[in-house]
Amino acid sequence: MKDQLMEMLESRKDEMIEIRRHLHENPELSFKEEKTAQYILDFYKGKDVEIQSNVGNGYGIVVTIKGGKSGKNIGLRADFDALPIVEEADVPFKSKNEGVMHACGHDGHTAYLLVLADCLIQLKDEIPGTIKIIHQHAEEVPPGGAKSIVESGILDDLDHVFGIHLLPLGPAGLVGYHAGFSFNGRAYMKLKVQGRGGHGSSPHLANDAIVAGAHFVTAAQTIISRRLSPFENGVITIGSFDGKGTFNVIKDSVELEGDIRYMTDETREKIEHEIKRLAKGLEEEFGVTCELTYENDYPPLYNDPEITEKVAEYLKNANDKDIKEVKEFPPMAPSEDFAYYAKKFPSCFFYIACTPKGEEDPYFNHHPKFDIDEDALLVAAKAVGHVVCGFYELS
Repeated sequence: MKDQLMEMLESRKDEMIEIRRHLHENPELSFKEEKTAQYILDFYKGKDVEIQSNVGNGYGIVVTIKGGKSGKNIGLRADFDALPIVEEADVPFKSKNEGVMHACGHDGHTAYLLVLADCLIQLKDEIPGTIKIIHQHAEEVPPGGAKSIVESGILDDLDHVFGIHLLPLGPAGLVGYHAGFSFNGRAYMKLKVQGRGGHGSSPHLANDAIVAGAHFVTAAQTIISRRLSPFENGVITIGSFDGKGTFNVIKDSVELEGDIRYMTDETREKIEHEIKRLAKGLEEEFGVTCELTYENDYPPLYNDPEITEKVAEYLKNANDKDIKEVKEFPPMAPSEDFAYYAKKFPSCFFYIACTPKGEEDPYFNHHPKFDIDEDALLVAAKAVGHVVCGFYELS
């Protein structure tokens, strides 16, 4: 079956590219992917599968492929939302939706999985178990789609879930993996510092919210340098400081927004505790009042070591002309809501290199000029196909 599956995928490479380009031209933002979801549903019309739509808190779709024999149940996941970015990539299939762009590769994720799923449907009598194809909405915007799909219970019978991400970390043909904690978790914070406004000439009659807020920005960095172990991974970014006013007026209040990243749940708890402690101390030290919003978004993504070792073994032994190198990658700094599947099931999320040909310094995901080598679509389909065959011991 494996050889047959690979031949089928090779014969449909152009179809993957065509699907990817259609989706790229018609991107939709998280929780607004109505037309994208309909496109996916239309693809499965008339096929011998069970289809469930509007799964979770949005346009999630789960397609169930029941094999001809009993055995393990696995899930294959691809996301399909886009980003609020004005596209600058010079491609003939540029986004038609102004200000919206597939700048993270989700168009490619969906394209490869649609074709792979169709091939698996045609070969389902040979599959000893059930495969659930998870087309997930809203990966980019918390609370995301994964958490709600997991909580729906629709996946409770799965043993494992697998997913990939296109990343420009090497030429098409390179596949990467990492066992253990692999993607950062993230949290969002917003702090409103309320002081007392006044005239710039008389600071003693006011209480300067900008001074207090500026102190918080500096002090927050000491959480990383002085509260975390040198062996822990954490980042605090204050990305917004809304203190715009008039040059000779002491600001009454300011608002700060920040992004927090961490690689373990223990680090998450430590950073959250210290930020809350700093906000409380700010009130005491500067005589201001602080209103802190702190929301934990996606947890760290943990790849089960045993499952990941098997994935690496299947790929290294694939002897496939399109999978040219398989190697371990370091942990990734971004976050990924695949983490919710990995928290519930022993899972593996691995990486498909996609640097465009001839580019030595490619634009990374989320850049307005981000693009991929479309040869990576076939690599993704075959890599996940080899993993499926490996877990089902199909030769």
